[in-house]
Amino acid sequence: MYELMRPWLFALDAERSHVLGLNALAALGGLPGPLQPAPGPSRTVMGIRFPNVVGVAAGLDKDAIAVEGLARLGFGHVEVGTVTPRPQPGNPQPRLFRLPEASALINRMGFNNDGARAVAARLQRLKDRGSRLAAPLGVNIGKNKDTPIERAVDDYLACMDALHDSADYFAVNLSSPNTPGLRDLQYGEPLKALLGALKARQAELQSRSGRHVPLCVKLAPDLAEDDAATVAEALIEFEVEGVIAGNTTVTRPQVATVRHADEAGGLSGAPLAPLSRQLVARLRERLQGRVAIIGVGGILSAADAQALLDAGADLVQIYTGLIYRGPSLVRAVARLGRG
Repeated sequence: MYELMRPWLFALDAERSHVLGLNALAALGGLPGPLQPAPGPSRTVMGIRFPNVVGVAAGLDKDAIAVEGLARLGFGHVEVGTVTPRPQPGNPQPRLFRLPEASALINRMGFNNDGARAVAARLQRLKDRGSRLAAPLGVNIGKNKDTPIERAVDDYLACMDALHDSADYFAVNLSSPNTPGLRDLQYGEPLKALLGALKARQAELQSRSGRHVPLCVKLAPDLAEDDAATVAEALIEFEVEGVIAGNTTVTRPQVATVRHADEAGGLSGAPLAPLSRQLVARLRERLQGRVAIIGVGGILSAADAQALLDAGADLVQIYTGLIYRGPSLVRAVARLGRG
């Protein structure tokens, strides 16, 4: 079915096509019946049971409008967001570009979303009507564009407060290239100050609710080897439960001559695969199993996913691969993870 629909969707502007697809997934999720994850070996990661190894990466469903529809495709976890404390429109359009010759996308969306309060209310309505989700739900959080970088921690804490009751884990986005200054939080004392505040708030929320919601930090694939090592040390020091490796890249591997390659923003899709594997492998070497690794970037086949698992990922996520390969990719990857 997707193979028949894709030429029509690709004939439309990329963002319009995305909105139409998301609305279709929302409608799919509203149909009666169970939302069963695709068959595959389960894994317990960060203390959470994941029914298979493949999840949907943040960015596809920023506002949590199609959570049940994505679950119906067979994902073993669904990550929504990036969510910021206050609503924001994101960057001016056009801001999403296909590079079909490279099976890639470039985006400079800029954390367009409805804000933490609206997303929390949407997720609460799912729970109130008896959500049929059998897959864990991750919530990816970030800072508003107009929040000074020295006050970024306030935005992350506000998101944790608003969304704690809905999230099975939080993904702390420090690596989008489309929010000025955000990637600076991946380094040195700013990173340590942020992690210390996040872990303190995590403990407070757990004390109040009785629920432990693990934290993952989402990193850029462009980190130098020394920087990745320093980040790994900080993750261990602050007992962060997980790391997502990685995000989009500001480099342009293998696409220099492709139309739209010169657009500003982050590149995802097939060209990202070597960078993602490299980052996962570096983190595995440094973390030695003390922090869970979720590998994301460049997965357009089961073989691509297996390569990330072999590099050291405990779980994987897809987004651009879903756009180019369709839902069959979810089930192919879900069968992996044995051994």
